[in-house]
Amino acid sequence: MKIHTSFESVRNINNPVVTIGTFDGVHLGHLSIIERISEIARQIDGETVLLTFYPHPRMVLHPDDHQIKLLHAPEEKAEKLESAGVNHLVIYPFSAEFSRLSPFEYVRDLLVAGLHVHTVAVGYDHRFGRNREGDHDTMLELADTFGFNVEEIPAKTIDSNNVSSTKIRQALEHGRVKEANEYLGYRYALQGKIIRGDGIGRTFGYPTANVEVNYPYKLVPGNGIYAVETLVKGKKYNGVVSIGVRPTINSENIRSVEVYMLDFNEDIYGENIRITFIDFIREEKKFGSIDELIQNIGLDVEKAKALF
Repeated sequence: MKIHTSFESVRNINNPVVTIGTFDGVHLGHLSIIERISEIARQIDGETVLLTFYPHPRMVLHPDDHQIKLLHAPEEKAEKLESAGVNHLVIYPFSAEFSRLSPFEYVRDLLVAGLHVHTVAVGYDHRFGRNREGDHDTMLELADTFGFNVEEIPAKTIDSNNVSSTKIRQALEHGRVKEANEYLGYRYALQGKIIRGDGIGRTFGYPTANVEVNYPYKLVPGNGIYAVETLVKGKKYNGVVSIGVRPTINSENIRSVEVYMLDFNEDIYGENIRITFIDFIREEKKFGSIDELIQNIGLDVEKAKALF
């Protein structure tokens, strides 16, 4: 997959079959769109193009909103899109000025002049242009004006629920990682660097690694205890991750991500780690004593082992 940050390098694409969107999470709904544009491209000897935007529109339009959380860092999204078979990823700079383009200007400048589009294929709920004024009917009208094809792709449905990035975020925020994984089509993961903590876990007999998540806008699942798989220094280890404020021992109410890896005893401070979520074990809880906390950590580990 070729990654483009301007239109200068996309002028020689053969019969571009374009889809548009943030594609946060690259979930099963997104994959159905990519499968369809790949099919169209094969039929017309074309190439697939995914047009996305950076920064995320909410970061530009609502700069004081610090609550935005995304399923993927830009590098993760690019990796998933490449795995899905996209030929070209075009990352267009999103700005306040760009957000004011009318649907007509949006199509004229980006799709026609910029990408020389042959076919546009977008999801059933795709909106575009100033104040999201453009919809499927608008795109059809503009396709007639500029001479390209349009295909609308229906929602991907699992258990009668339309798959969407919003639903996946909501599931993760409430600890429902298995549900989120089903919508994604793969297991959700965090990536970060292992940093020094207070070392309390080691005194309990369960040495944990504190993780500083790499991407500041990355969604960290809701507080609780989870069964996870970790990847450190190229090796995989099963483990248990605790996300939350450690209410039994922490009076500062600071949220942290701590992982205990089974059958592991190495110094890995400063190393990068990937944490892949398998299942939710229990909610975070304040215990009456340290002994009760240690006892329950042991139970968490046994439950995780059963899941593995």
